[in-house]
Amino acid sequence: MKLGFIGLGTMGAPMAKRLANAGHKMSVYDVNSKVASEFVDLPNCRVAGSPKDAALDVECVITMLPESRHVRDAILGSNGAVRSMGAGSVVIDMSTGDPELLQNLAYELAIKKIGLVDAPVGRTPAEAQTGQLLVLAGGKREDLEHVEPILACLGDEIVYAGPLGSGLKLKLINNYMGMIGMVMTAEALNLARMANLDVDQVVEVLQKTPAGQGQINTNFPKKVLSGDITPDFPLRLGLKDISLGLTLAQSTGAPTPLGSAAQQIFALSLPWMRADQDCTAMLHLLSDLSGPKNSTGRK
Repeated sequence: MKLGFIGLGTMGAPMAKRLANAGHKMSVYDVNSKVASEFVDLPNCRVAGSPKDAALDVECVITMLPESRHVRDAILGSNGAVRSMGAGSVVIDMSTGDPELLQNLAYELAIKKIGLVDAPVGRTPAEAQTGQLLVLAGGKREDLEHVEPILACLGDEIVYAGPLGSGLKLKLINNYMGMIGMVMTAEALNLARMANLDVDQVVEVLQKTPAGQGQINTNFPKKVLSGDITPDFPLRLGLKDISLGLTLAQSTGAPTPLGSAAQQIFALSLPWMRADQDCTAMLHLLSDLSGPKNSTGRK
């Protein structure tokens, strides 16, 4: 299948390479030309000069971008993909964005008889390379059937969540829960430090209890507790996702006391730390807020 792929970041790059290695003819684009240049010599890949160029003569355009505004610009902007797409083609938005803006995009694409599927993913870049992502898909059945071979190439588990926007809402709920867990884990580990406990021992014990299932088993030992705060999932995206989750909650009337508190911690982390540091780095923020005795000196 001839595909356009827009967004070659941490997840987008291995996903695009996976599709190319599977034999799909790819036209790839990223606003960062240095990132895109890595695809120049890859089989089945053509580096495009714009989203419009990436969408030339393709059946489907895939977007994997940081925010909904980036998706809208890539598809509908002055040099957007829609200017090259024909009736019957489909956009797959695999970004984690705003469900309301997704619906607005669908309306404008429908005018041109272009379909839209939301299919955000779970898991990591390593699973993206091997086609073992969790794909959370929403959209019309006919559109989903059209793009099913693409989704099956990228993921070994595809969940049909419902109508357009359902996959995105499910992803937001997942990330909302994950970001609350991030704050909870950082707070607990900082408490362990302040209580003069051996943090490594605390982690070992918590990993064996129901309370410790989640962040304590994976992200914290691998990242901040090993001295690594390079971004697997940066603070700025954590704040974006929990904020989107709260917006979704507000639209339904669901109470969010924990989410609101966690959002405040993320918002405080950005000026204190760096927006591109890993979410687990908020442990340093809580240590610093605990006073000079516990401060890591990281600002």
